[in-house]
Formats: sequence, C-alpha cells, structure tokens
Amino acid sequence: MLWVKSFHIVFVASWFAGLFYLPRIFVNLAMVEQGSEAERARLLLMSRKLMRFTTLLSIPALILGVWLWWGYGIGLGPGNGWMNAKFVIVALVLGYHHACGRLLRKFERGEVQRGHVWFRWFNEIPVVLLLVAVILVVVKPF
Repeated sequence: MLWVKSFHIVFVASWFAGLFYLPRIFVNLAMVEQGSEAERARLLLMSRKLMRFTTLLSIPALILGVWLWWGYGIGLGPGNGWMNAKFVIVALVLGYHHACGRLLRKFERGEVQRGHVWFRWFNEIPVVLLLVAVILVVVKPF
C-alpha cells in the first residue's frame, strides 16, 4: 500500500500544480488588451493544454485515493470523521476543476465578464483546499 500512497501523493501534487497555474493564466487572459489576438490565442492554447493535462492527472489521483480508502478501510468506525471531511474537500476540488473548465470555455467564446483581480482571488482557492486536506490527513483532528 505504500506504493499506492506514494503514487497518490505524486498525482495529487501534480494535479494541484495544474490547478494552481491554470487560473494564473486566466489572470493573464483577463489582462489581454483589445486587439492583442496573438497573445490571447497563445494564452488560450496554453490553457487548453494545461486543462487537458491537469484532467489526465486527476484521474489516477482519484483512483489511487479510492484504492487507499478501500484498502485501509478508513472511514469505517469511530475516530474517522476527518475522512468524511476530506471527501467534502475532494468534492470541492473536483468542483473547482470543473469551474476552471467552464471558465476556459467562456474565455474561448469571449464571454468572460470578470477582471483580473477576481481571477487573482479565484486562484487562491486551491491553496486553501490543499491546506485543509493535508491538515485533515496528517492531524486527523476528529
């Protein structure tokens, strides 16, 4: 199980790297000036590729996480409330990932109405989610 745990950590870290950087590209897209079509096209291409890669990284992260949950039997019995909270965090991360995909499609259609400051704040969400997930797994507060 240590191999499974190791690979789970690597894929989660890689998935989050994409979730940290993709919204940063959105900040840059929101700052593109009118008429800068080459810059916009380049940033959209980067966003599409990163979104695809990040999605591919999320799949083994989730599969290995389920494998760990099932293999260790975590969440069954008293003292494992932290795992239920972690499931909520994972659901929020998946929702954030989905929101990034929706925002990318809006950028592609030119429908984004939000400014770069909003995207700077949006970019901080995965940091908070990762922090909470790590605390839940390491500290197991409940």
